[in-house]
Amino acid sequence: MQQPTIYDVAERAGVAPSTVSRAFGKPERVGRATRERVIAAADELGYVPNPHARALQTGRHKTIAMVISDIANPHFFELIRGAEQRARAAENTLVIVNAEESPAIERDQIRVLTRSVDGFILAASRLPDQELRNLASKHRVVLVDRELAAIPSVAMDTATGCRQILEHLASLGHHEFTYCAGPPGSWMGAARWAALSQGAEEHGLRARRIGPYTPTVANGGAAADSALRNRPTALVAHNDLLGIGMMRRLADRGVRVPEDVSVIGFDDIFAAELTSPTLTTLGGPDARAGRLAVELIHELLKSSQAGSGEGEESPHRLRLPTSLVLRGSSGPAPQ
Repeated sequence: MQQPTIYDVAERAGVAPSTVSRAFGKPERVGRATRERVIAAADELGYVPNPHARALQTGRHKTIAMVISDIANPHFFELIRGAEQRARAAENTLVIVNAEESPAIERDQIRVLTRSVDGFILAASRLPDQELRNLASKHRVVLVDRELAAIPSVAMDTATGCRQILEHLASLGHHEFTYCAGPPGSWMGAARWAALSQGAEEHGLRARRIGPYTPTVANGGAAADSALRNRPTALVAHNDLLGIGMMRRLADRGVRVPEDVSVIGFDDIFAAELTSPTLTTLGGPDARAGRLAVELIHELLKSSQAGSGEGEESPHRLRLPTSLVLRGSSGPAPQ
């Protein structure tokens, strides 16, 4: 059976085909009564507007792409949920793309989607700075868990959060700690180490860095083995997944947490409460970050502009508060 066309709807509603087109593509340019008549005729005939044709008319696809560096990381679950809720409220579709911690995959997926989405939310992007600037000069881009001048972004207040970790360790009598680093291309990882190392002396602590490690539970064992060579009293992991893997390895080696060594992670994923002992970690409002990222894309759409990608700081650089969640994996320094 042949599908009804825009001409069939126009005949049924008693209007011109151009009026039908405007009723679906630019409803603000059609009177309310006329639009209701067109919609009623379309429903009767079973007519479904072509989204690609509508995009040609309006310049909008009503679709946003969210590119995640590693979709298997539970840290991103709440971020995705918040973004999806906000996109749906605005009658947008959110497309989730997994970059698998690979700049090449991230680059290819963006290239494929460029002509079919209204903008990109890049979560923990591994692309080089200049490549992000080039992309933002041509398309609407919002960064999450990363900051770059002239590109709108949403990130946690890393400096304040790391200060909470340092104060916590110092209050427990620790004099040093080892930071187990994540991927070398992680902007957030670099920001965390910068904040921890620069603030350590102020709190009477000595900071040591090892790694990088792929931030998964499986790689926590190698990180723990390497860290133990220097007999640390405290370990700070790049994220909770790495921290959980480290605690498993420490248990296998008969090292008690927190009696012999304290362990602290980042992200406050749901599994942090399920470990034994439970994991002390720095968390933040991930669902809110997702909602705000979509709102920033909408702001760019309203202005009908892509970001400049160059020049002055973006007026839309949002930093959200963090909080140190104290659990069983951190305790007084061993005597």
